[in-house]
Amino acid sequence: KTQKKENKVKIDFKILKFFSIKSLFTPGPTKAHCLKITSSQDAYKVLLELWDSNTIQLQETFKVLLLDNSNTVIGVHSLATGGITSVLVDLRLLFAAVLKSAATGIICSHNHPSGTLIPSAADKIIYFEIKEIAKFHDLSVLDNLIVTTESYLSLVLSHLLKLSIKF
Repeated sequence: KTQKKENKVKIDFKILKFFSIKSLFTPGPTKAHCLKITSSQDAYKVLLELWDSNTIQLQETFKVLLLDNSNTVIGVHSLATGGITSVLVDLRLLFAAVLKSAATGIICSHNHPSGTLIPSAADKIIYFEIKEIAKFHDLSVLDNLIVTTESYLSLVLSHLLKLSIKF
C-alpha cells in the first residue's frame, strides 16, 4: 500500500506573537475614553508615560504611535531597542506592525539617552525612508519625535523632514 502524506501548513505562532501590538485601551462602545493627538506635545506626553523610566536614559528605543483616521491613539508598538547611541529600525517589521493594526496614521519616535535633541544624519535618513514607504501604503506620518526625559524635538515642526536627502 502507498500512503499519501498530507501537506499541512504549519503556523509558527512565535512569529505571529512577535507582531502583536500593545493596545493602549480596551475596546468600548465609544472612543470618548481614548486619547486624541492634536499636537506633537500630546504625542510626547503619551510616549513619555509609556517609556520605561529605567531605560530611557540608558539605551535607545524606537516606538510608533498607531492612530486612526481621527488621530485617536489605537495602540503603540515598541519596534526595537538598541544600544547607548543607536537603534536599528527594520522598516519591514515597522510596516508589518502598522499595516496589521489598520492604522491610518503614525507618529514615530525614539529616545536619545544622551539628552541631546539634535537629530543625526541616520535619524533624518530613516524618517525620510519611512515617509516614502508610508506614501505607498496611503498612510500619514504625522510626526517624528526625538524624546528625552526633559523635552522632545518634533522633526516636522523643525522642518527637518522637508530636507532633500540624496544618496
